Amino acid sequence: MTELIQNLIDGLGRGSIYALLALGVAVIFGVMHLLNFAHGELITVSGYVAYAMFNQGWSWYLVAPLIVVVAIIASLLIERVAFSLVRGASDFTLVLTSFGVHFLVSAMFVMFVGARVKTFSEPGWIADTIAIGPINVEVFDLVVIGVTIVTLLLTVAILQKTMFGLALRAAAADFDTARLMGIDSNRVIRGAFALSGALAGIAGIFWLMRAGNTAPSSGIDPMLKGVLAALIGGLGSMRGAVLGGLALGVAEVVLRSQLPGEAAALTEGVVFALIALLFIFRPQGIISVATAERV
Repeated sequence: MTELIQNLIDGLGRGSIYALLALGVAVIFGVMHLLNFAHGELITVSGYVAYAMFNQGWSWYLVAPLIVVVAIIASLLIERVAFSLVRGASDFTLVLTSFGVHFLVSAMFVMFVGARVKTFSEPGWIADTIAIGPINVEVFDLVVIGVTIVTLLLTVAILQKTMFGLALRAAAADFDTARLMGIDSNRVIRGAFALSGALAGIAGIFWLMRAGNTAPSSGIDPMLKGVLAALIGGLGSMRGAVLGGLALGVAEVVLRSQLPGEAAALTEGVVFALIALLFIFRPQGIISVATAERV
């Protein structure tokens, strides 16, 4: 029982990062019906900026908020440079555009910065633990879970209590009707990308803390985790995105601890197999979402 509780806490810590990534994916999908495969590049860009600032002597306390700001700016730039030009195009064109942004950002870092991995120091407290009875809980997991809870509450407040949130929810339900009611489509879409960037930036802080490095291909893994978690939860559902991220994190940690010996290295494969079974028997994900016309 102690081991199970320990794994659940570790899984919730990992899953909280996935939940933030998935929520960012869900926000964009809800407005544009775009599955953004360039979402992980926000962490790549933030990682290189963080590396540059560490070389200037900055500490994590200064770099952490900068990562969020950089992710928001990068998200808005991607929307402006790439997605605004293909708005209203077919789903296939939008997906190709997101893949194109992903490969373009990676290629630019390879050409102008280099393909070598850039390493930086992790925070000194990242390996600290707190004993709660027989359970040793990592401080990092507690911080991630706490920050995620606060972020989710703030996101809910923005969506429920502000005019932007009302416009965003209206656009997600029926964009054409919302536009006829006077909602500025450009403002809503840019706001959605800014919110998505902020969520990716907060997730990126903890992702980069844990990794301790960045590279041109660093965005692939967070992108896959975010998209998979959003798919598991049900595309377009923000609650589903959070549940999908937590479920994915817990599944990875529990399987890695329970699989015998060398089989633990196959955790990713087993997780993907379980996800495939989920899509076979419940293709709509954990939470079903009514489809609406895409903009």
